[in-house]
Amino acid sequence: MTETTAPLGTGGTIGPEQQAVEQQLVDTVVASFDDTPDPRLKQVLQSLTKHLHNFIREVRLTEAEWNKGIGFLTHAGHITDDKRQEFILLSDVLGASMQTVAVNNETIGDATEATVFGPFFVNDAPEIPIGGDIAGGAAGQPCWVEGTVTDIAGNPVPNARIEVWEADDDGFYDVQYTDGRVAGRAHLYSDQDGNYSFWGLTPTPYPIPHDGPVGQMLVATNRSPVRASHLHFMVTAENLRTLVTHIFVKGDPQIEIGDSVFGVKESLIKTFEQQAAGTPTPDGRDIAEQTWARTRFDIVLAPEGT
Repeated sequence: MTETTAPLGTGGTIGPEQQAVEQQLVDTVVASFDDTPDPRLKQVLQSLTKHLHNFIREVRLTEAEWNKGIGFLTHAGHITDDKRQEFILLSDVLGASMQTVAVNNETIGDATEATVFGPFFVNDAPEIPIGGDIAGGAAGQPCWVEGTVTDIAGNPVPNARIEVWEADDDGFYDVQYTDGRVAGRAHLYSDQDGNYSFWGLTPTPYPIPHDGPVGQMLVATNRSPVRASHLHFMVTAENLRTLVTHIFVKGDPQIEIGDSVFGVKESLIKTFEQQAAGTPTPDGRDIAEQTWARTRFDIVLAPEGT
């Protein structure tokens, strides 16, 4: 039989007999999941099988490349522990995390846009009162953050739980240190009018952990590991959709260069106003000998189930 051009963009020619052998294997593996009791699991596995096999066929993956890929994933598993999640980093730098966020957080009215969760969230962060300080001794410029929590109709949301976490001025989260410190993270609750405020640190750019397989991949592809300056939020309230997001610093050059995990959205870029040393603070805190910053982030939550 005559050879034909491969149907999946290989750039070469593959005979119809070979194409038939490959397609038969795809069909056989897909059919192996036909009796899966859970229909959603069946759908996911069969679709995954088709896409995976089509990827292998499209790039004509070599056995050496397959073995290298297995080694890469094995390395990612070995470096992952309770404080570092290399697979989340991999998902982030491939844009898979942001795509999943986009699929699961449809735009509704003026609801605040979501972005990636990141690998450094920790449960049971300490509670602070409104106006409290999340820094916990972490290095950086003090920053006053304030805003409101409302629903898409503009109604204030009282008692919303607001989780916040960020890196210090050296570009590290508390969990990246080995001394057990808790710094740069806390949770607080909005008041009866939906207001909240706290002291944190002015965000600065930092690289994601790049001493593992994900970092090696970025080096091999000439990509930067640096994230644009940001402050993480997770906001939960009864009958409203949980929001996982960041705010970014307007004027940060890294926004133009590119955020390594594709997390920046225009609506989440906020002005951080620089204040001279000695400028009176909103709560009377004495910062006589240090500059500080302030920003506002009004949070709008979408209805639950949307």
